[in-house]
Amino acid sequence: VQLVESGGGSVQAGGSLRLSCEAPGHTYSDYSMAWFRQTSGREREAVGTIDLAGTITYADSVKGRFTITLSKGNDARRTLYLEMNNLKPEDSRMYYCAAEPGVWVGYPAFPSRLSFGYWGQGTQVTVS
Repeated sequence: VQLVESGGGSVQAGGSLRLSCEAPGHTYSDYSMAWFRQTSGREREAVGTIDLAGTITYADSVKGRFTITLSKGNDARRTLYLEMNNLKPEDSRMYYCAAEPGVWVGYPAFPSRLSFGYWGQGTQVTVS
């Protein structure tokens, strides 16, 4: 599965951005999905997940500010979104979309980087 993120950029504190993740030629119908983020020298951490039942879980650091949605297009392909509001400088990271067939490794525990096997190339978010 090839994942392609887009939507990153630079924004002032308090602003908003929406990230998108697409998998050309794939529908995600039997995959769990997640957004992760990472800054240089730190572990990649999960921001939020969506499991096969559509249940969405967020990291405490982003609850109430970030929203994950999974939309279905006319061709059955889906786009995973990460809507980020009230952004803070500490949200400045590289953001990655991830996918795993079925449930992620360690499910239902909140995942680590090792829980997902498919990754996008990442998109940079900078908050000043």
